[in-house]
Amino acid sequence: MNNGDRIRLIIVDDEQEFADVLVKRMRRRGMEAAAAFNGEQALRLMRGNSFDLAIVDLKLEGMDGIEILRIFKMLDPGMPVLMLTGHGCEAAADLSMKNGAADYLSKPMDFDQLVTRALQVSRREE
Repeated sequence: MNNGDRIRLIIVDDEQEFADVLVKRMRRRGMEAAAAFNGEQALRLMRGNSFDLAIVDLKLEGMDGIEILRIFKMLDPGMPVLMLTGHGCEAAADLSMKNGAADYLSKPMDFDQLVTRALQVSRREE
């Protein structure tokens, strides 16, 4: 991980208010967090930065979460990706995991559960 124990994460979600709240809450937990609201923004952030973890919404306008997951895994194969969706679909979960996701959580999720899983997967993949 970068910067000692500080986890650097990127959150990709087209629900801007949700993503902004996640960023603020993750920062309060001592993490460095950045948000992207679509695939193109996420790729720009990935090109200019190094992240320890990505949290990606499955359902996005334009480029969907699976496509972003695949690209992230090509750009940084060791970076764990947590997938989020408001549609608790087993097929989507399976597809995410087959494409390299570290874990899958359904919205709405408990914030503490999200933080716990983020910490677990970021440590597991060091």
